[in-house]
Amino acid sequence: MEKVRFGIVGVGNMGSSHAKNLLAGKVENGVLAAVCDLKQSKLDAVKAIEGSENVATFTDYTEMINSGLIDVVLIAVPHYFHPPFAIQAFEAGLNVISEKPAGVYTKQVEEMNAAADKSGKIFGMMFNCRTHHNYRLMREMIQNGELGDIKRVNWIITNWYRSQDYYDSGDWRATWKGEGGGVLFNQCPHQIDLLQWIVGMMPTKVHAHVHFGKWHDIEVEDDVTAYMEFPNGATGVFVTTTADAPGTNRFEITGTKGRLVINGWDDLKFDKLEMDEREFCKTATGFGAPKFETLELTGDGKSEQHVGIMNNVANAILGIEPLFVEGKEGIKGVEIMDAMMLSGWLGKEVTLPIDGDLYLAELNKRIATGRVKEAVEDRVLDTQNTYGGAK
Repeated sequence: MEKVRFGIVGVGNMGSSHAKNLLAGKVENGVLAAVCDLKQSKLDAVKAIEGSENVATFTDYTEMINSGLIDVVLIAVPHYFHPPFAIQAFEAGLNVISEKPAGVYTKQVEEMNAAADKSGKIFGMMFNCRTHHNYRLMREMIQNGELGDIKRVNWIITNWYRSQDYYDSGDWRATWKGEGGGVLFNQCPHQIDLLQWIVGMMPTKVHAHVHFGKWHDIEVEDDVTAYMEFPNGATGVFVTTTADAPGTNRFEITGTKGRLVINGWDDLKFDKLEMDEREFCKTATGFGAPKFETLELTGDGKSEQHVGIMNNVANAILGIEPLFVEGKEGIKGVEIMDAMMLSGWLGKEVTLPIDGDLYLAELNKRIATGRVKEAVEDRVLDTQNTYGGAK
């Protein structure tokens, strides 16, 4: 195999963006071989892109994965279909990249992970934000003990602004039946994944206040504030919405040896304590606080985003480098999102891991009474510069 042949299922907003990157030659060891979508107009839009002459088109997913034309399928369809489409691809002997989130509820993600294990194929998740140099640096510093023991984790991520027109651009968007959630499940899977990946811990308890259709004419959540507890005693708060303008993206991690704060993507500072706070607390007399110096930090400057994930998966398939994001890790973010949503539905604290059967039962209640969008013109929107300022 000289180059890995990609097949994309779902060429809406994200799928068409991935197609453009492949056709532009940005994936060194990958080529776009096929695309699949239920709507011919979307397939025609891909075929209108320069360099797409040899790209096969399908309206039937089973036909594409059994065509022999592709080595890896990139799944960019609505959230509920991520696990079943991945399972079908694994059973066909294909490698898989799934768009985020891994799924809507943990039970379906567990089934997908089991199928990945059984297949022995490469399974990647499109957690492209993990490629950003500053997030990688933060994780490395925590893993190396430079922050000491984590005490507090706070993330305000409110710069995912979305207009009503965005929600009206697809009949599946912002519905319980079509999307399974709102800001948590569409915009924030990246931050929720990064939170646990960077600090190296999953929360053990969550108590969330979740507002449904507070700022938009939608039935799912568009405003969330969640309190979290971690296994080492650390606490945290996660705040998000799609209605704040201007929005904020501030991630702050406090440890016993200092504090990391990143505003946006590139403003990273480390308030480094001269003495571990726990030692200072036990030995200091009178008033006063530990002295610190503020260091401005930056990683290696590399932030390859979606192209980086596709390049890595292609290289992993070819045996050139190890897989950067294991697809099976996607269940962690789904677990946290489900915990926040379940807490909001029940109006009380929930513990992790959650009761997957209870979550699915509560979700099905809302699907059963959900609205059906009628006469919606399904449109592909330009996703450029919509990733919260990612570079």
